[in-house]
Amino acid sequence: MRVVVDKAIPFIAGVLEQYAEVEYVAGGEIDAATVRDCDALIVRTRTRCNESLLAGSKVKFIATATIGTDHIDELWCAKNGITVARAAGCNARGVLQWVAATLKHICTTDNKEPSDYTLGVVGVGNVGSLVVEYARHWGFHTLMCDPPRKAREGGDFISIDEIATRCDIITLHTPLDN
Repeated sequence: MRVVVDKAIPFIAGVLEQYAEVEYVAGGEIDAATVRDCDALIVRTRTRCNESLLAGSKVKFIATATIGTDHIDELWCAKNGITVARAAGCNARGVLQWVAATLKHICTTDNKEPSDYTLGVVGVGNVGSLVVEYARHWGFHTLMCDPPRKAREGGDFISIDEIATRCDIITLHTPLDN
């Protein structure tokens, strides 16, 4: 098995060598010639995985070391038997730290307590659920909006219109979709 890996992915060097022939290439330099005889790719957003890169290759698996897949033509991959995996939630704690610092800044600047605010969290997945947990623990009144989760699970989710009218602070944690 031959695997092409974006050489800028941290901590991956040496992990796969006992299982496969591994070639490390800069993400922006991975091209059709590089992947022609490749079975799997491990990439970041610098590599556009689409028909022009993959047509005529042996690639059957693409892993992206990112949460998003906007650099991967998932429809084309699915039609051509290529499985795509992503690193869902890989940056959730980092985003939580940024949101927490921002909330602390707002409270300090306004000279108020967290309980003086109602926080609206739109998108309550990997990141948003951590924000809700943190904010509630810290004392914020917290409301959640996540239509797909509400449809699947029911629960205490409210509409985006209610978030807009009832919340002092709104934080968004949704996928970037067209």
